[in-house]
Order: sequence, then C-alpha cells, then structure tokens
Amino acid sequence: QVQLVESGGGLVQAGGSLRLSCAYSGRTFSSYCMAWFRQAPGKEREVVARMTWSGNIRYYEDSVKGRFIISRDNAKNTVYLQMNSLKPEDTAIYYCAASSSVTYVDFRKYAYWGQGTQVTVSS
Repeated sequence: QVQLVESGGGLVQAGGSLRLSCAYSGRTFSSYCMAWFRQAPGKEREVVARMTWSGNIRYYEDSVKGRFIISRDNAKNTVYLQMNSLKPEDTAIYYCAASSSVTYVDFRKYAYWGQGTQVTVSS
C-alpha cells in the first residue's frame, strides 16, 4: 500500500518560513515525479512545485519562484518544500503527490496523494 504523509504545516507570520515534509512508503518511487500542490478555500487545487526523482528537473509556479524550493532525500524517502518569504496568499492546504511525468500540472494526473497539511500565513 502506497502512503504519502505530509507534515510541517502551521501558522506563521508574513515574511516567515516553513518547511513541509512528505514521507512516502509502500513502493519504490524511483520512477515517479513528486510535486507539491495547494488548495485554498473556494479555489481549485494548483501545483506549486514539481521535480523528477533524480532532481535534475524542477518546475515552480510563477507566484512561488524564488521563494519556494522543492527537494528530496532519497535515503529518508522524503520530499521537502522549503517555503520562504511567505505571504497571506500562500495560505492553503498543501499536498504532496506522485505521478509518472514531471510535465503534469493537472492534479487529476497524479496517482498518489498525501492527506494534506494546513499552512496559514497571517498578515
């Protein structure tokens, strides 16, 4: 059984930082691309960062470029999202997900999902 478990969310003031973690288990993810999505109330789920398993290709949504960094630690089976210079508009539930291609931006193409972690940025 595949499991993705996010952690690290919380309440932070604007300008602050958080690091989200996504621990995965149940199968090898060596051929899977990993991504972080977010969903704010009343909005569709959107991808914010994605990367190949090797880490040689990474993409970021325009609004987070220069502020967020996606990374992974193969030895720990964990993917991270370092979020810096947080803004109130970053407030959302953040999800990690896995798919077969780093080119996918549509959440419907991602096969595996974590349960989500809430990030709230106060102004």
